[in-house]
Amino acid sequence: EEDQLIGVDITDGHQSIMLFTTAGKAIRFQESDVRAMGRTACGVRGIKLVRDQRVISLIIGNEGDVMTVTENGFGKRTAIDQFPVKGRGGMGVISIKTSDRNGAQIGAVRVDESDEIMLITDGGTLVRTRIADVSQMGRDTQGVTMIRLSKDEKLIGIERIEALEEATEQDEQAAADDEDNGES
Repeated sequence: EEDQLIGVDITDGHQSIMLFTTAGKAIRFQESDVRAMGRTACGVRGIKLVRDQRVISLIIGNEGDVMTVTENGFGKRTAIDQFPVKGRGGMGVISIKTSDRNGAQIGAVRVDESDEIMLITDGGTLVRTRIADVSQMGRDTQGVTMIRLSKDEKLIGIERIEALEEATEQDEQAAADDEDNGES
């Protein structure tokens, strides 16, 4: 078939699993709902898809926010706990409204307030955005403009840039050293 691996993550056995589709749907279920299998097994259904839908993202975790984006440059941040835990194999709930304005959902990543995201277009444009600058919204909304696209350009990817405390401490130390040396 045309199956593809969407994501892989390490868990402690007590996390929730979230799957997101191009139709702006998401399902959240407990990891314990998926039984262990051998490597040659076919697996189990995570979310029911209708024609022309694809699973586009996997998120593991019970805390934080989810950043969802659409192909026309819209996106939003929603708390993970806004997604109800249900049994696997269902149709899912709305994660972001898809419409002519928004287009299809193309990605979803788990984020924290201190993180940043990188948005990537098919025209090669990269935009870095701080999560703290994106307002939290409910699931059943269209989101806000995350990136302005040219006429034929589409958003094709989103990546989380995790905040690194160590790098921040090094930057602060370097700034303090510059001040001590009389540099500005």
